[in-house]
Amino acid sequence: MDYKVREKSGYTPQIGHLVSMMEYARKTTLDAVSGLSTEQLDYLPTEKSNSIGALLLHMAAVEVGFQIEVFDGRSPNDEEKTERGAAYSLGHQGRSEINGNPLDFYLDKLVKVRQRTLAEFRLRNDKLLYEDIQWDGQPSNHFFIWFHVMEDEINHRGQIRIQRKMVE
Repeated sequence: MDYKVREKSGYTPQIGHLVSMMEYARKTTLDAVSGLSTEQLDYLPTEKSNSIGALLLHMAAVEVGFQIEVFDGRSPNDEEKTERGAAYSLGHQGRSEINGNPLDFYLDKLVKVRQRTLAEFRLRNDKLLYEDIQWDGQPSNHFFIWFHVMEDEINHRGQIRIQRKMVE
């Protein structure tokens, strides 16, 4: 992997740039959790914290939610909301339901979710990114949505790096 934002084979130019950024963000997340034990993934620095494992599942849950909205053109249904519940909302539910899993469990979820995102991006062109939408009651577009997916991951990766230092 190089550190260039550029066009990528199989994607239109702007989607390729976006994929380049998403790949780098993911690489740094994977580097941040490499080698962590189940105990380290479950560590809670305070009673209101989220574990590293929960943060990893949250990254996947956020991406799934936007896959449904952007690629499927709809809001998540009740079953999909329930399926992502603890990982999406984190907090008490995440602390009680997300634990006891090895690193490969979380990495597998992240890989499977990202595979769908990349496959869907290959089917689309740059116009998708600039489509006007409403998000969180504000004017937005799909480019911002995918920026938000990365921004959310980068934010939580920062938390993960701090928590990793605490458990090592």
